[in-house]
Amino acid sequence: METVTISPKFQIVIPRRVRKNLDIQAGQKMQVIQYDGRIELIPIRSIREMRGFLKGIDTTIEREPDRL
Repeated sequence: METVTISPKFQIVIPRRVRKNLDIQAGQKMQVIQYDGRIELIPIRSIREMRGFLKGIDTTIEREPDRL
């Protein structure tokens, strides 16, 4: 688990290991969400980058008869 310090300007530095694992680049935009007493940063990806990310998802779920 990584720890960060909030600067007097309320800024943080995302640790290098996290930036590399998530491929976060300088200047990239992030969504900030307050959820259940915590802050979540979600990288905004372009539609082109998202292509194929659901490949292999299991779609064999039982559906209601009127939802075909």
